[in-house]
Amino acid sequence: MALMITDECIMCGACLEVCPNDAISEGDDLISVINPNLCTECVGFEDSPQCVDVCAVEAIIQNPDYQESKEQLMLKKEKIHAE
Repeated sequence: MALMITDECIMCGACLEVCPNDAISEGDDLISVINPNLCTECVGFEDSPQCVDVCAVEAIIQNPDYQESKEQLMLKKEKIHAE
């Protein structure tokens, strides 16, 4: 699954710095947004999603529109990083 950022985001920027896929950017509504096509939940990099770990207000949740297995996320990671 890809992750998403809720409107509880305080735009602290902590998540922007830890994403290994550069999937997180500043959105228009003063909250960060996650590109689901780039989000791998840090599979292949870390044991847990780093953005979730650093979010001060717990504003990052599973995106129900993107149901992906760990295997699919690993394939996405390999494609993004051309491994």
